[in-house]
Amino acid sequence: MQLGKYNTLTITRRTDNGLYLRDAEGEEVLLPNAYVPEQFEFEDEIEVFVYLDSEERPVATTLKPLATVGDFAYMKVKDVTEYGAFLEWGILKDLFVPFREQGDPLEPGEHYIVYVYIDEETDRIAASLRLNRFFQEQPITVKEGEEVSLLVGHDTDLGYNVVVNNLHRGLVYHDDVYKNIKPGDRIPGFIKRVRPDGKIDVTIRKTGLDRVTGSAQVIMEKLEAAGGFLPLHDKSDPAEIRKRLEMSKKTFKNAIGGLYKRSLISLGKDGIRLNLRGKTQEN
Repeated sequence: MQLGKYNTLTITRRTDNGLYLRDAEGEEVLLPNAYVPEQFEFEDEIEVFVYLDSEERPVATTLKPLATVGDFAYMKVKDVTEYGAFLEWGILKDLFVPFREQGDPLEPGEHYIVYVYIDEETDRIAASLRLNRFFQEQPITVKEGEEVSLLVGHDTDLGYNVVVNNLHRGLVYHDDVYKNIKPGDRIPGFIKRVRPDGKIDVTIRKTGLDRVTGSAQVIMEKLEAAGGFLPLHDKSDPAEIRKRLEMSKKTFKNAIGGLYKRSLISLGKDGIRLNLRGKTQEN
């Protein structure tokens, strides 16, 4: 029976307090009455999350916590006491963060990226903000161009720190941020570069031709929505391009170059125009 994880257990007996569930080795755990399903049969299997209650006894629940042991997650601080901080976990019990795992003091009501682990000294489930020691540095399990899942962390001078596939530490540079993202967002991304030192650069748009093609489509849609004209050109401020189109200036220039070659747009000193005749020919 795995503490801090989902377990598929067998219903063995009922008591006044709830159902007892058994694992393959014969160990039992209580599923309190509040979580007992309306219909069940003895020897049925049920998936539950197993954790320690306030008296440090293993207990099961059918509620889904925000994270299990081995997960990085974005959680809200519920309370800070003389013993440590407590996070809203999504189940009856809050998740404990020892002071030694906090770094800077935590603030009630604020959200943080944490890692959920088993404390070897106490055998309790706990959370840590000292994330670096929990990232897998070797082997790197991703490669350039691969689509990955990202958990967005805090913003830095270079870009956003991200957790890649719940394993690795990565960075999305500000130049590769084409839409509004914020800490706690779970979004898809693409590996841009795996550096020799193991650091991973990530983008939130496909690289290469796929990205340019997708950006060209965005520009066409924006042009149509704006009546055929956008006051953007190769001298436009990068911030204005990002605000209107959610793409970098480099991507914008590559995309309009391709659209111009296909006679879909006209380029002017004041902006770009939808070439209706060219669009008809393309279709």
